Amino acid sequence: MWRRVLREITIPFLSIATALVISVPVIAVATKWDWAKVAAAYGGLLDGALLKPNAFTNTLVSATPLILTGLAVALGFRAGLFNIGGSGQFLVGAAAGVFIGYAIPMPPVLHAIVALAAGALGGALWGAIPGYLKARLGSHEVINTIMMNYLAFFLTDWLIKGPMKDPLPSNVRTPNVLPTAELGRIFGAFDSNDRLHWGFVIALLMTVAVWWLLWKTTIGFELRTVGSNPNAARYAGIRPTVMTVLAMALSGGLAGLAGAIQVLGLDHNMPALFSSDFGFDGITVALLGMVHPWGIIPSALLLGLLRNGSDLMQIRSGGLVSKEVVFIVQGLILLFAAAPYIIRWLYRLKIGKTAMEGATLTTGWGK
Repeated sequence: MWRRVLREITIPFLSIATALVISVPVIAVATKWDWAKVAAAYGGLLDGALLKPNAFTNTLVSATPLILTGLAVALGFRAGLFNIGGSGQFLVGAAAGVFIGYAIPMPPVLHAIVALAAGALGGALWGAIPGYLKARLGSHEVINTIMMNYLAFFLTDWLIKGPMKDPLPSNVRTPNVLPTAELGRIFGAFDSNDRLHWGFVIALLMTVAVWWLLWKTTIGFELRTVGSNPNAARYAGIRPTVMTVLAMALSGGLAGLAGAIQVLGLDHNMPALFSSDFGFDGITVALLGMVHPWGIIPSALLLGLLRNGSDLMQIRSGGLVSKEVVFIVQGLILLFAAAPYIIRWLYRLKIGKTAMEGATLTTGWGK
């Protein structure tokens, strides 16, 4: 067992280490080869993400939507689908959640639950559309989900600037959600500056739920069977068309839930040009986590760490190292995680294929 676990984590670990090493000369060039500032930049990244007051909990806040969008990609991947529409599903879920949050008064707790459910439902419906097109018409889900991302962006942009616009503030945004719809802060009673909210706990619970669904239920077995071999699944009496729509709906629901948690737990409103980067970053999280729920949590924490520490990295380097360098590191991690052959070649590894590589072959992605 331990040898199998070691095999599974070797590629992700080396992908991270290699990306960090390659980023050193990039930062050195930015600082004009001032190695003191290079060290200060990396020290700032570490301090900003882990060591400063509230830094670690802020990293957990950044990781919360990444866990859910990573789960969204992983669930679809296990069913033989590559859901690249997490950004659109995230936006639709955020819009549905914020609307319920400010427009429909309800009692505390119930209000938050209904708003979260609305976000998940919105994302599920948005994900089910390309799933239906894939199942009935054979349209490729990658193309359809990319197009749905654009539709979601322009739809939510119109809503924020039109029907859902708050007329009072000078900046363009929706009204703030009612206090009854907010996700409370876990340590708010002890530290008013701590931003960690109950959405993080929900993300952890959803990780357990996705693992249980995929490996402990009949539906999960059918989803994985369709992802591994649709013809064998059909022969066994499983309907691949139904499973395809269901997988995309569940995947979209997770991404939509991430959007709702972001607005109910942290932002409390939805501004114009609301960030949907979490949807794309979920692809990195899923691949680095070997498309397994338990691998997604540390993967999301790593990306949350990079996001949270990037501002202080820029400050400590005297502004010479842009915080966008973090996205270079993230891109390199994705490159190596998605193309493990590069890591095998660099380090002359002679280990068997990982679970993610097997899933890649069965889905046809990467051929």
